Amino acid sequence: MDRSYRIVYEGGTGEIVEKKSRFIATVFSVESEEEAASFIENIRKQYWDARHNCYAYVIGVNGEKQKCSDDGEPQGTAGRPMLDVLLGEEIRNVLVVVTRYFGGTLLGTGGLVRAYSQAVKKGIEGSVIVDKCPAVKLNVITDYNGIGKLQYIAASMNIAILDTEYTDKVIMKLLVPPDTRGTLESKIMEATSASAEMIEDGDVWYAVLEDKSIVLL
Repeated sequence: MDRSYRIVYEGGTGEIVEKKSRFIATVFSVESEEEAASFIENIRKQYWDARHNCYAYVIGVNGEKQKCSDDGEPQGTAGRPMLDVLLGEEIRNVLVVVTRYFGGTLLGTGGLVRAYSQAVKKGIEGSVIVDKCPAVKLNVITDYNGIGKLQYIAASMNIAILDTEYTDKVIMKLLVPPDTRGTLESKIMEATSASAEMIEDGDVWYAVLEDKSIVLL
């Protein structure tokens, strides 16, 4: 599986005011350029009376697809600075649109660059950004004597327990990062005198939210 990377779990908004001009940033999670184009069009309809709707996006784990637009602002003062913020934050599969309502005062080249960059940062602050991490779901089957041992091993290695089923045996479902799997399996076999059975249940992606809860992506 691939390495971890940052994504938008929940899009959000942020706003700054600079010399009476309003800059409203809206952040989206996108998987394709077509999806990004649809969101951009929706924002243009929502803010139809705004002077500018500038945008930038980065799509692909390695940022293979990147695009930005100044939407009528002086070249290089909006879209590129917005894109630079996204790249600096290392967020992937993300679109941000910054809507500007002109306040009557020209900001100049440097002022525009700062305003659009700050607006994007505000939008990111208003969103939920997470690390999207690869893992393997591993079902560990053992007798009731092995429950405490498995719980201890999982806690000591910071391995998430997704669920535990109790029948004539105990089936503990673990979320295991690929680089720790070998060590985990060795510890389980040692702790259970090689009596535990381990069954792989597929590759997944997951994220840990601010409240420490785990979500599968």
